[in-house]
Amino acid sequence: MDWLAYPAYGLYLVLILLGGLGAIFAQSLVRALLGLILTLFGVSGMYLLMAAPFLAFMQILIYVGAVSVLIFFAIMLTRPSDGGEAGREGSRGLGRLLLGLVAGLVPVAILAGVVIRKAPTELPLKPEASLASLGQYLTGPYALAFELISVALLAAMAGAVLLGFERRRAR
Repeated sequence: MDWLAYPAYGLYLVLILLGGLGAIFAQSLVRALLGLILTLFGVSGMYLLMAAPFLAFMQILIYVGAVSVLIFFAIMLTRPSDGGEAGREGSRGLGRLLLGLVAGLVPVAILAGVVIRKAPTELPLKPEASLASLGQYLTGPYALAFELISVALLAAMAGAVLLGFERRRAR
């Protein structure tokens, strides 16, 4: 049964890479959002491979469900009035692509160097937290942080609605 993990890993890796590339090279924001959603589904599959079904479910529920819908509403409510995408002209040049690659690869190289030099030879195994203890933490000492996340999402949605109304009023 362990042999099924290898093709599943390959499938999830392809989903993550194709979704990421789709998000980067999409011609519209809605298509970029679809690439992001595909990537997030791949990440939830990776959580399943790591035997963390609760995290996989939360990935789908929170990121694919709530955050993607929030981003979609923000895109729809703040669409440019001239019918085009804001900042589209000149954004696909070779210089920008090379600059983006350098900006993405430099931090990866630095972090990889640090991890390779400082990695311990043996990783200490820590006990897995049960869902019951996680629930107690989220409703106990971390309840304020958990609620502040929802307030931040509400503020982002309210800001998108306000921008949409202001743009319509300016027409």
